[in-house]
Amino acid sequence: MNAPTLAFYIALSTVGGILIPIMAALSGGLGRTLDNPWAAAAIVSAGAFALVLAFTLATGSMNVSWDGLKQAKPLQLLAGVGFAYYLLSITWVGPRFGFGNAVMFVLAGQIISSAAIDHFGLFGAPQKPINLLRAAGLVIMATGIAIAQIAANNARPQA
Repeated sequence: MNAPTLAFYIALSTVGGILIPIMAALSGGLGRTLDNPWAAAAIVSAGAFALVLAFTLATGSMNVSWDGLKQAKPLQLLAGVGFAYYLLSITWVGPRFGFGNAVMFVLAGQIISSAAIDHFGLFGAPQKPINLLRAAGLVIMATGIAIAQIAANNARPQA
């Protein structure tokens, strides 16, 4: 992989990561405003659908055949369930538990599941076994997230 492609992938992934807690805070705030986290999640999902559809149409990428859909595995077609679960849970949990706390556990779950997906090559992903160095890195990441959130929970609010 060349350096510009690698930098592009890193940038896209980093921006996606930046947007996850922002989306959590905004959807949770909308849930509080509406006094209905489920309606807020539906509105956010509709916005996501509209943006993805507009991007797909604008780029001319809507050339999916029925034969292609027939070849898709059922789990692949249910990927949106994960998005819906995340959105519903973070919209409801965030305002009650704190967005930092909620996102911390989302990150912990992402570290665990992404390591398992890579290690076992699940869902067609390339297999990247966990060795001692990678395991140490995963533990350091999870520990860092926990320390940062413990510190945030113990911080005194500024007047």
